[in-house]
Order: sequence, then C-alpha cells, then structure tokens
Amino acid sequence: MAEKRKRRSIFDLIREYEEELEELRQGLVLPPLEHPSWNIRECTLEPLCSIFVSSKEVIVTADLPYAKPDSVKIEPINNERLEITAEMKRKVRFEELGIIHHEGEFSTFSCQVNIPVPFDVEHMKTRFKHGVLEVRLPRKRGYRIPVE
Repeated sequence: MAEKRKRRSIFDLIREYEEELEELRQGLVLPPLEHPSWNIRECTLEPLCSIFVSSKEVIVTADLPYAKPDSVKIEPINNERLEITAEMKRKVRFEELGIIHHEGEFSTFSCQVNIPVPFDVEHMKTRFKHGVLEVRLPRKRGYRIPVE
C-alpha cells in the first residue's frame, strides 16, 4: 500500500528556509555595513582613517585636508572608540568632489574610530602636519582577556 506523504504548507517551507539562513548568518563574520562618507544634515565629511597596531602602541592616522589645526579634537567615547572632529578652513561642495547627483556643502570633518586593543588615553601623543593627523596611543598593560 502506498504511504501518503504529509504536504507542508508554503509558510512552513519559508519559515524553515529563514531559520536555516539565520543559522548560516550567525556562523559568518560579516564586515560592517558600508555607509556614505558624508552627513548632509550635519554638514560633515568622514575623513580617511588608518589604524596600525604594534606591540607597544596603536597609531591612528586621519587625512584632514583643509582642516584648521587649532580646531582638531580627539575625544575618547569609551574604552574602544575615539572620535575625531575638525573644522574646515573653507566649505567644500559636492561638485568639487566630482559628485553631481547630490547637493550640499561640508564645513567639518567627523569620524569615530574603533580601536581593537585596550589603550591609554592619558599618555596619548598627537601630531598634525600637512593635513594629516597622527595619534599615538600606548597600549594598556596588565589587563585580562575574558575567555569563554
């Protein structure tokens, strides 16, 4: 005698498919979502930043062309993040950047940088020369890494 198979509804199939996708997604390490390098409402541009981690220090560089040297601010947000802001000497429009499908102008630089290791803000050294900001942060010693 032929055995009858139970038919599953399309909704059950979709739900199973979504659960499988969620399990796969949790197993992957995805890069952070990309976003535009400007904020029109706040009139800010996000500068190009680089992070170099050595055994003794973390070096963060930020490209800040047209920035006023006396307006550069570096502030720790928490133990893992720095915020860099600076006013521009003059406003920059989208057209100057070769972008014609947007309108707006920018008067400040602003970015938040994630630092992958513990660092000491109190002994931070900074240098701003030819539109490039260099921040040297000594690494903290004697901290414990939690193991799961």
